[in-house]
Order: sequence, then structure tokens, then C-alpha cells
Amino acid sequence: MKFTDGFWRIRDGVQISYATEVRDVRAESKRFTIYASTKRVTRRGDTLNAPLVTVDCFSPAEGVVGVRVTHHAGKRRPGPDFALASEAGGAGEVRRDGAVTELTSGPLTLRLDTEGGFGLTFLDADGRELTRAGVKSTAYATTADGTHHVLSRLSLGVGENVYGLGERFTPFVKNGQTVDVWQADGGTSSEQAYKNVPFYLSSRGYGVFVNHPGQVSFEVGSESVGQVQFSVEDQTLEYYVIAGPTPKEVLGRYTALTGRPALPPAWSFGLWLSTSFTTSYDEATVTSFVDGMAERGIPLSVFHFDCFWMREYQWCDFRWDPEVFPDPEGMLARLKDKGLRISVWINPYIAQKSPLFDEAAALGHLVRRADGDVWQWDLWQAGMGLVDFTGPDARAWFQGKLKALLDQGVDCFKTDFGERIPTDVVWHDGSDPERMHNYYTHLYNRTVFELLEKERGQGEAVVFARSATAGGQQYPVHWGGDCWSSFEAMAESLRGGLSLSLSGFGFWSHDIGGFEGMPSPEVFKRWLAFGLLSSHSRLHGSTSYRVPWEFGDEAVDVARQFTLLKHRLMPYLYGAAAEAHRTGVPVMRPMLLEFPDDPACRPLDRQYMLGRDLLVAPVFSADGDVEVYVPEGTWTHLLSGERVTGPCWRTERHGYDSLPLYVREGAVLPLAGDDSRPDGDWLDAPVLLVHPSDASDYTAEVTVPDTAGLPAATFHVRRDGDMLRVTASGTDRPFTVRVPGGAEASGAGEVTVAVASE
Repeated sequence: MKFTDGFWRIRDGVQISYATEVRDVRAESKRFTIYASTKRVTRRGDTLNAPLVTVDCFSPAEGVVGVRVTHHAGKRRPGPDFALASEAGGAGEVRRDGAVTELTSGPLTLRLDTEGGFGLTFLDADGRELTRAGVKSTAYATTADGTHHVLSRLSLGVGENVYGLGERFTPFVKNGQTVDVWQADGGTSSEQAYKNVPFYLSSRGYGVFVNHPGQVSFEVGSESVGQVQFSVEDQTLEYYVIAGPTPKEVLGRYTALTGRPALPPAWSFGLWLSTSFTTSYDEATVTSFVDGMAERGIPLSVFHFDCFWMREYQWCDFRWDPEVFPDPEGMLARLKDKGLRISVWINPYIAQKSPLFDEAAALGHLVRRADGDVWQWDLWQAGMGLVDFTGPDARAWFQGKLKALLDQGVDCFKTDFGERIPTDVVWHDGSDPERMHNYYTHLYNRTVFELLEKERGQGEAVVFARSATAGGQQYPVHWGGDCWSSFEAMAESLRGGLSLSLSGFGFWSHDIGGFEGMPSPEVFKRWLAFGLLSSHSRLHGSTSYRVPWEFGDEAVDVARQFTLLKHRLMPYLYGAAAEAHRTGVPVMRPMLLEFPDDPACRPLDRQYMLGRDLLVAPVFSADGDVEVYVPEGTWTHLLSGERVTGPCWRTERHGYDSLPLYVREGAVLPLAGDDSRPDGDWLDAPVLLVHPSDASDYTAEVTVPDTAGLPAATFHVRRDGDMLRVTASGTDRPFTVRVPGGAEASGAGEVTVAVASE
């Protein structure tokens, strides 16, 4: 939201009061509070009939400094609030020296200098300024409609880029944009977003999290071009500056604060196939799809039933349509006998025709209006109500309905929707409707995820969620929502996923081929390679099927090739997944995350790193032409073996069976011996693909996890002249070592192989 009219003027109807002069500072050992007047005080009378802005400065955890700006502190705070982790008693240390008060927490220092007016400066461990809230940076404002806002501005340095703010499909670098953090069901082609997160990451090595679950309006160099402004309609604004110095460290601290991603089960990384949305499907159709994939040698891990597994007008009643699926338990058993896991679609809405509507209404489990009526509308489902997840009994009731499906043989749920949440309602726990609009999805996905963990066990829970907010990364996986079936939509989907990954989310997927419309064979085949080199991979559409043979024989070959490749990569990918679970660093990584010191990597949104060592550049054209930036070092194409030395830009042409897929110099890539499934025995004849550097003292190691994400074996690599020696710890089973150029050797315990000469 903009409050000013250019540099000099305030917008019509707006009154704004800036924290101007520090009148008092009260310091404790780990925090301090500033009382700032909104005008210069030259005599005692100036203190009358004038407000103070209260600014609390504290540190909840090392490397994180919080600032809470308050106008009137007496406003009732009904919640909800983000659940944040913090150290008991707080972190950091306060020091005062004359006019200067500092709070230092790990590598981050907040400095207040009372000489020269109100201002806050954030410094890194070397005393370098990261950002500052300077003159006219902290304020409250009222608008013509009488609403009250609190706002802050943090400076942008020359050349500084801003990223994140959720899964946004607008330009990857957010500079120049107005971003309203407000959940919406707007597809992937607009400024609206399903996953809104009030957190941004700066290329200067810090992040900012606005601790407000409702609407937060960001002006990223769009009102004051040298500043990021964020505002809320409230009496209080609280934000956290999060230290790096690297982007990975920023994400590590941010996810430690808001929650680390759970580790999805290994089977979920395989290929998911859906019925699609409005297509016709019964057991015969489903079986023909499953058997067709097997006959064509395309391993399938999960089969998904979309909305019409239930009867029309009755979403959700959690009952299989008896006319289409007369024997659901038998059908699920037959599918599971084929080695499949089963996913079914759900949403948090109860249609009036559903038998559960009257039951939920009578029990008080549906959201109500202020007059006591159940809130209803006819969009999506006729007369639908909304489950009130703020009530513990409603959560238990909803879980009970889902448990019956788990008992039938369902393994996981696609938790769709959760964005169009009304604000003219009353919540069971008294939550503020504006704050609940964004937060609702968090309660929804948590309710489902916790049931799965309880019933299937920790490490076996996975959802396929569309909506999320801060903290939602704890309940993976999330997919990109409703995109069109075009190259442009494919690119915007990737852009949104990379934006989400810089917002703390470790796992992400999208609809291969696009959701709306019918993709051309060219789009479908290119999207297959991209989708199967994402953390999670799903074939899904709206009005048309997405089985590969609908798009020709070559599409079948491409689907088979990249599904088998993903299975081979699983020891590597699951290691990256375990890292995401442990540290918050995502599996799919924007280039700047791995190469923060390379300016060329900062705007890149059409390529990414898959884990630490694989560079992926999807092809967004029918002719196969693609531009790719290769960072410094020697990179080897995983499929062709071609070697490229960076930094450089390349224009390449690839057939449908290829794309830019480069392995980083120095990497040790563990490959599974069995490519028939994603969750096999990764220590059964693994291949270690070693890409050594030319350094005579080159060493490396790689850990192969088990399917719980724990270390199963570690391989240590050391260069000795023209030979590589690889020793194993944690396993005595045989393995193969392969280097570029084709040299390889096998053995157990220790393997020696010649390094290929140039």
C-alpha cells in the first residue's frame, strides 16, 4: 500500500506520523525499548497532545533481531499468530556507549544512535551495513476510510535484489513490485498467489520476516525506489531481520524460526499419475492407465484420484461414488498389489448436499457469521460451508473422516484449495477474521499432515498442497496450482517455484504438461524432463488425460527415460531432501543460492540447481533452443559427457531426450543400481559418478542415506596423481566408481580408478 504521492507529498486522505526523535531508551541485558516522538520537541509543551511510537528491539535466536513498532498497545490481540521458535529468555547482548545503544546477536548487530534523530542500522559481523531504517522509515498512518496502519521502511543498497514473498509468478527479482500478501485462487499468470509468505531474502546476505499472519503490503522499491516498505492494518508491526551472511544461512535461520520441512517418504519422489479433473474415470479406466504405464516400461509410484472420486455436488463427503466405484476397498487393494501408493483429492469445504453438512453444522464445526448463521456460498460447491479448524473438536471430526479412507487403503491426500477464506465470519476460537484469511491453510494442512503422521508413522506423511503461508513448509509437498498448457506457463511455474524455495519451502512440484487446456506434444515432452527433474513429479490435467501415449510414441520414450533417470538419482536426491529437512536449504535451488558471489546468477529464473551439484535448465521451446549460464569451473553434461568450462553463456539445442543437465566439478554423484523404483535399496550395487577437479590434493566425500534420511554409508574420495582412491565406511557391499571419459572400477571397501586424461 502506498501512502505518499511522489517524494514530497502525502496522498489525499492520508495522515502519517513518523518516529522522529528518540525521547527515551530503556535497556535491559538482552533487549531495549525506544520511545520516539513524532515531531521535534523543543520545549515542554511539545510533549502534550502528541503521540509516542514505542519500538521494542530484541533477539529471539542467534542471528535474528526483532523490531516491534507500536502506536496504541491496548488493542485486543485475538490471534492467530505464527508459532515461532525462540530461545528461553531471548538471545543477544545489549551494550550502551553514550548516544549509541547496540543489540548484538551472533553475526548481526542492531545499532541505535540517538544523535541526529530516530534511526536503526543493521550491521553484519564485520560492521558492514546490511540495511537501515533511517529518516521517515518508521510510522503509523490513517487513511481516508479511517483505517490505521503501521509501516516500516528498510533501505535497499545499490544493486541489491529482493526475492521470495511466497510462490509468486511475477518477475523473480521483486524490485519495483507491489506485493500484497493475501491468499487468492488466481492461477499462475497474475500477481495473485496461492502461497503468500511475508518473508523476503536480499542478495546482500540477510532476510526480513514480517511477523503478521494477515495482509502485509510490500512496496519493494515501488513507492520509495531505494527502500522496501511493509505495512499492516493494525496498531503494531513486528519484523525480524535475519543474518546470513550466505543465502543458505539466512534460510537456515528463518526455517529454524518458523519450522523446518518434514522429510517426505522416498516413494513420494517417484512418478505420480492422476485421473485428471473433469475427465471420466472408473476402475477400468484407471487400471488401463496403470497397466499401460507398466506395459511401456514407465515405473509408476503413486496413483491419484481427483475430485470426482466423490459424487457430484457432494464435495466433500469422503465417500466413493458408488455408481463409479462399487468396490473401493477391492479396487484399492488391486492397485496396491501393483506396487502403487494411493492419493485422493480433498478440500476443506462441505457442500450442502453432502450428508456431512448437517452433521458438521449441528456439531458447530462450520464457520459462522456474526448472527449465528452458517457461512455459505455457491462458488465451487453449491451451498458449501467451511470447516472451522480453529476448534479442536472440528479438527478431530475432520481427521476421523480421513482416517476411514486411510483404513480403506489410501496413503496420502491432495489438500486442494484453502485460499478463498471469508473475513465476514466468526471463528470458534475468536480469531481475527483478517488474520485468519491467510492462516487458515496452515491449520488445514497441519490437521491432515498430523493425521498421516499418526496413522502412517513419522517419515511416511506427505500431502500435495496448493495453498500455504509462513510455516507451511513443515507440511510438504506443495505444487504450483492451476497453470496453462504452454511454454509460457511452464516458465512461470518454474519462476513461482524458485520464488517459493527462497521463502523457506524445501519441496515443490507442478502439473507436468500444464493443467488447463491440452498441451501440444512439444510442450508435454519438454515439460516431462522438467517435471522429472523436480523434487516431486506429477502428471495431471483438467479436461484431458496426461498419460504419455496421448502425446505420441516419443513422449512415452521421454517419460520412461526421465523416470528411470530420476530413480537412478534417488540416492543423491534423497540426500538433498534430508539436507532440506535438516537445514531448510531447498532441493530445487535458484542459482544465487549456490553462487551468491556471482552477479550473473542473481536474476536467473529459467534454470536451477537440483541439490548442490546438478544444474538443470528446462527447455522452453519446441525447436530445443535454450540459453544457459554456466558458472565458474568445469561442468560435465550428465547425459552426453560433454565438458564445459565456465563462467560462460551458452546457446544449446537439445532433442526431447535431453536438456542442459550439468554436473559440478568436484562432485560425487551417487546413483542407484536399481532404477525400477524410487525407494529401493540404494546400497545394492551403487555407482559413484566422480567428477574430480584437477587439483592434486582433491578430496571429496558423499553420504548415501537410507529411506529414513539417515546416513547409511559414506564414501571418501582422494586423488593420488592420476588415480582416484575411494573408500567406503558404513558398508562392506560392492560399489562401482566411474569418472568422466568412461573409466570405471568395482569392488568393496576400497576401489581405485584411473582419472581420464584430457
